[in-house]
Amino acid sequence: MKPVVIIRFFPIEGPGYFATFLDNNHIPWKVVKVDDNETIPSTLQDFSGLVLMGGPMSVNDDLPWITQVLALIQQAITLNIPVLGHCLGGQLMTKAMGSVVTQGSIKELGWGKVNVIDHPVAKAWLGAMTEFEAFHWHGETFSLPEKAALLFSSPYCAHQAFAVGIHLAMQCHVEVTEEMVHSWSTFNAAEIEQNLSSPAVQTAPAMQERLPQRIAALNGVADQLYKNGYKR
Repeated sequence: MKPVVIIRFFPIEGPGYFATFLDNNHIPWKVVKVDDNETIPSTLQDFSGLVLMGGPMSVNDDLPWITQVLALIQQAITLNIPVLGHCLGGQLMTKAMGSVVTQGSIKELGWGKVNVIDHPVAKAWLGAMTEFEAFHWHGETFSLPEKAALLFSSPYCAHQAFAVGIHLAMQCHVEVTEEMVHSWSTFNAAEIEQNLSSPAVQTAPAMQERLPQRIAALNGVADQLYKNGYKR
């Protein structure tokens, strides 16, 4: 079986629970660390899937690797290789598909409910689920590409996830682990403090409340999404 290639853009935003899902299902994988100047593959012929993680940068920044990643996404779509994007990864998918990423009205930092859209495509990905608590860390938001189906939404961000056929883009983070929540809330302490006036921003202690239970529930959501994406 060909491995899944995972593109990491920032050291503390690795594959997280997605790697656990792959291991549990005996699916090989490889991480390319853009933050460590590792070479982005020019072709996907040796891979069965393309997965893009998060990061603090914007798809609208003038960074040398963005054009390469956009080309890789477009290649995957042409070859019918599934693409999965988490936060920045979802925004890169949006841009590669011809839509735009803009500044959101407010930041979302921490835990928050998202509502699953009552739509056949959303049901195909999430079954009978109507809502769940996701972890958020973003200030920008993506528009929906042509032919995209909106999957879930939050009160503060209308476009939390979309699917185009076998491809899934998410604004929120379903891949986080307990360790990631701790490291993000510590590393980004200044960003949290600067945005506490936002109704969608939590303090670090609030993010860490009931963390084992919250992560276990989110793992169940991730399993559902990843499983259905892999089946396609």
